[in-house]
Amino acid sequence: MSVTLAQASSIVDATLKKARELKQMPQTVVVLDTGGHVVCAKREDGSGIIRFEVAVGKAYGALGMGWGSRTMMERAAQNPNFLTAIVAASGGRMVPNPGGVLIRDAGNHILGAVGISGDTGDNDEIIAVAGIETAGFKADPGGSKK
Repeated sequence: MSVTLAQASSIVDATLKKARELKQMPQTVVVLDTGGHVVCAKREDGSGIIRFEVAVGKAYGALGMGWGSRTMMERAAQNPNFLTAIVAASGGRMVPNPGGVLIRDAGNHILGAVGISGDTGDNDEIIAVAGIETAGFKADPGGSKK
């Protein structure tokens, strides 16, 4: 099962609401289904022109590896050759920086992923988690298998 359009829209809207509450830089938010397809995306006025591609890359990497993009960044620091290999294997579609967060249901099944770009990676991740949880799902920024 994958995230639906209604669910993805709810996540995006909650995420952007949190970004405005925290007075973050203009954000771009993307929700991908389990197949890596864009279900919903919004770009705030003033968000940079490459932010969509970065947000997709963060979410795509989370889905592709089964862990959040923060974990990918941490593993890249420990083993840069592995990161180079998986980025190449993905055709350059993965972005190893915080802001790619898995969406899980109550049974801990992956439904998709959120990718955000516009502020710092840490801030992107904060609002991704808030948006996913506000919409009633479990946010998994680290890819835990609990």
